[in-house]
Amino acid sequence: MLKIEHLTKAYAKSDVKAVDDLTLELRPGEIFGFLGPNGAGKTTTIKILTGILSYEQGNVSVCDYDLKTHATEAKRNTGYVSDSHVIYDKLTGREYVDFMADIYGVDIATRKERAEALLGKFELRDAFDSQIRTYSHGMKQKISIIGALIHNPNLWVLDEPMTGLDPQSAFQLKELMRAHCDAGKTVFFSTHVLEVAEKICDRVGIIVKGKLIMVGSMEEIKAASNDRSLEDVFLSVAGGTHA
Repeated sequence: MLKIEHLTKAYAKSDVKAVDDLTLELRPGEIFGFLGPNGAGKTTTIKILTGILSYEQGNVSVCDYDLKTHATEAKRNTGYVSDSHVIYDKLTGREYVDFMADIYGVDIATRKERAEALLGKFELRDAFDSQIRTYSHGMKQKISIIGALIHNPNLWVLDEPMTGLDPQSAFQLKELMRAHCDAGKTVFFSTHVLEVAEKICDRVGIIVKGKLIMVGSMEEIKAASNDRSLEDVFLSVAGGTHA
């Protein structure tokens, strides 16, 4: 579903590698949690694999489409929810979702059916025809999620998706993530909420200073760390106070 091989990225005028020789493969049907402290390289990795940032070293492919040579096909298989809600806030929610559906070639009947189901889950129907600039932070997060799912992508990428969501909406999001994977698709998300990662992820990876330090299922990570919690493991490898 997603294959990253020896990906390396350094920003201009910096000797520090934001991503350093990252190799990772995500499987169909899994939720993968991407963990790391601030500045570890999580968002840089996500912006590369969604086509926002360029890269010079390594290879990235989505559904066997190379991101450099077949960028359009790779992006058509990807849905992305950013951590910054950079969306067209002068549009109404309906206009934004229609815009996203048009980009991905989703027909009218299908987009209406999908939008209606998602609006019901997130209790956003009453605001659907209001301008996004009138939305709260949490409402912007919800419309971003709906826009990212309107084409039912094979790879759903989320950067800190729980930020700003109320408990009910966060629950619905986690349910959607699991349903997406149960349909044979893949979820890749970054988070600082370790309890969420521990509960819902099939596998997690921990990145520190651009390097992937650890990857595996919760069972594998616990077995390799004397059955410690994910929080203890994270603090240990990320330079926290726990031994």
